[in-house]
Amino acid sequence: EYSCEYGSLKFYALCGVGGVLSCGLTHTGVVPLDLVKCRMQVDPQKYKSIFNGFSVTIKEDGVRGLAKGWAPTFIGYSMQGLCKFGFYEVFKILYGNMLGEENAYLWRTSLYLAASASAEFFADIALAPMEAAKVRIQTQPGYANTLRQAVPKMFAEEGIWAFYKGVAPLWMR
Repeated sequence: EYSCEYGSLKFYALCGVGGVLSCGLTHTGVVPLDLVKCRMQVDPQKYKSIFNGFSVTIKEDGVRGLAKGWAPTFIGYSMQGLCKFGFYEVFKILYGNMLGEENAYLWRTSLYLAASASAEFFADIALAPMEAAKVRIQTQPGYANTLRQAVPKMFAEEGIWAFYKGVAPLWMR
């Protein structure tokens, strides 16, 4: 017995939940490493290596400082995973139906690539606002310590565009 019918709303929802769990949880789990990586990119003189970056961060901010940016990371990558896993299945079925059963099988690799690219297009739009806030929190000392502080400040300074400046680089990635 299957847990749900292929292509049903429940099927898409379960795929989306799988994306939330796999992307949101894993990216949040590596926030300390991501924090140090981002700081090394922004200030290589201060953060000379991974180990040095951890040491400097702990000295300046304590162990809790390693968790800076966890909330936008969890929310952003959960949204990305939801869209990536859920929309991949939506587009795979949509494009397969457009091609017909025989052509969908013959062109399955291209169909999967097109479905994946289409899903990623929307997934990155969902990720971009939280990724923008996360980078500000992690790399601009004194800007904001939490998502609740960063979002209104970003909006007041730059408007809605502050949250989507990074979407094109995400698409190119």
